[in-house]
Amino acid sequence: MRKITLTVFSFIVWFLLVWPFDPLTGDLDVQSTVAGIIVAIFVGLFLGDRIPRKLGAGNVFKRVFWLIVYVPMFSWYVILANLDVLYRVIHPDMPIRPGIVKVKTTLTNPAGRAMLANSITLTPGTMTVDITDDGYLYIHWINVKSEDIEEATRHIVSKFEGVLRRIFE
Repeated sequence: MRKITLTVFSFIVWFLLVWPFDPLTGDLDVQSTVAGIIVAIFVGLFLGDRIPRKLGAGNVFKRVFWLIVYVPMFSWYVILANLDVLYRVIHPDMPIRPGIVKVKTTLTNPAGRAMLANSITLTPGTMTVDITDDGYLYIHWINVKSEDIEEATRHIVSKFEGVLRRIFE
């Protein structure tokens, strides 16, 4: 059942991202759609076993909803971080204070931690260097505002962690 669910979900996501319709005529691009179906089947077959068993039918819709909420929220923080890095680059004094800080996450799911680490890395100005089993992440930060674990966690992790908890735990 998990493989079928992942196959259908993968195809829906692919379909919404690609939107295989000709903009002038509105005709469906059959070749592209068939390719999307084939890729979705492969994704479902090979990755379907990786979906946690605790995802029940009721939870899937809630998790997908929070994933849909997460995408624009994450995009907003990426835009803000890009503007911050742009400011630092074009500023005559180049106001940076690079360093590696230790932050703490309360996420327990490995997929949630990986998503958090990737979200931090994809946000300009920060990069995840290491994740430990006890919930600590080491982050390279372009402008270290605090070396205190709680304060750094508040600046870097807390903006993503709440929504990721709803998706993964």
